[in-house]
Amino acid sequence: MNKEIEFWLMLSRIENLRPQKKLELVMTLGNASKVYEADAGMLMRAGFSKQQYDHFHGDEIRTEVNRILETCGKKRINILTISDEEYPEMLKYISDPPLVLYVRGYIPKSNSIAIVGSRKASGYGIETANKMAFNLALADINIVSGMARGIDTAAHAGALEADGETVAVLGCGVDVAYPPENRSLMERISDSGAVISEFPPGTPPSPMNFPGRNRIISGMSIGTLIVEAGMKSGSLITANYALEQGRDVFAIPGNINNYNSMGTNRLIKDGAKIVLSVDDILDELSFGSSPLVKKSRKRKKNRTANLGVKEKKIINALKIEDLFDEELSEKTSIQLIELFEILLELELNGLVKKSINGKYMLIS
Repeated sequence: MNKEIEFWLMLSRIENLRPQKKLELVMTLGNASKVYEADAGMLMRAGFSKQQYDHFHGDEIRTEVNRILETCGKKRINILTISDEEYPEMLKYISDPPLVLYVRGYIPKSNSIAIVGSRKASGYGIETANKMAFNLALADINIVSGMARGIDTAAHAGALEADGETVAVLGCGVDVAYPPENRSLMERISDSGAVISEFPPGTPPSPMNFPGRNRIISGMSIGTLIVEAGMKSGSLITANYALEQGRDVFAIPGNINNYNSMGTNRLIKDGAKIVLSVDDILDELSFGSSPLVKKSRKRKKNRTANLGVKEKKIINALKIEDLFDEELSEKTSIQLIELFEILLELELNGLVKKSINGKYMLIS
C-alpha cells in the first residue's frame, strides 16, 4: 500500500479546516506527508489552530486512519486522493474539492449529468426522472445523483435500465445503505458505475452531511437537472452549487399549483434552462466551452424482456385497462403487500405509473 495515503487520510480528518486550505498546503509543500512534517508555526500561519495541529500529530488520528484502512481493505473499498488519475476530473476544479473519496465500483470517465429532485416525488416526477436518465444513458452520459428516495432513485434506475453508467454520491459511508430499501439498488449501482462518499466507511447519515454531499454531485457533472423541487428543497442547494461552480442548470417545468414544482418553476424564471426533452440538454451541451460530442445512441432494448412471471401478469392486466391496486391484486392473484413492492419497482423502471385518480396504468 502507498504510505502517502495515510497522510492524505489524516489531513482529510482534520475538522473545521476547509479542503481548499489543506489542498493549498499540499500544493505548496509537494505532498501530504510534507504537510505532516511541516513545523507548527508554518501550519498555524497557514490556518491550523493549535488544537488542529496537535490532533494531526496525535495517536487518536493515527488509530482512526488505521481503522479506516483496515475496513476499506476488508470491504473492498477503494480510496482515491485528489492526486489520483481515477479522481473525477471536473471535481478537482470546484472551490472545495474533497481531498479523499471512498469508492465502491469504478467512477466512469464519460461526461456526467446530475439529476436530482424531491424525495416525495409525484408520479409525474418519477416518470420524468426515469425517462430523462434512461435517454441520457443511451447517449453515453453518466448519471450522477444522491440515491435518495424519489427523484434520485428513479434517475439511477433509469440509467441502469438503459445498461448505462451511474454514480451515487452518499452523505454517509459507502458501506451504509441509506435509505435502507435502496440496498439492492446500491449494489447494482456499484456494479455499473460507483457508489462514492467523502465520509469514511461506517459514517451514519446525518442532516449536516447532505449539503456538502450536494457540492460533489454538481461538481463532478457538466450540468445539473432539477426534476421536481419545492421552494425549500435540498435540490435547490445542488442547483446553487452548480451555478457557483460555473455549470449548467436545467429544470423540468411543472404544474404551477403543485408544491413540488414551485422550486423548478422558480429556477426557470430565474434563468435555468427549461427542459422539455432530453435533446434540450444534449443540444445545450454541444455548444459549451467543452462541447459534448454527440454519440449515436444505442438501440433501445425491450424493457419488459427480463421481467418475472408476476411482473408480466401485472403488465398484461394493465394492457387491457387501468386498475386500482385492489383490482390489480384480484386480477393477478398477487397479495397487496407483495403487489406494492413489485409496482414500486415497475414505476422506478418507467413501466407503470399511478394516475391522478389513483389507478395504475402503463407508460407507453
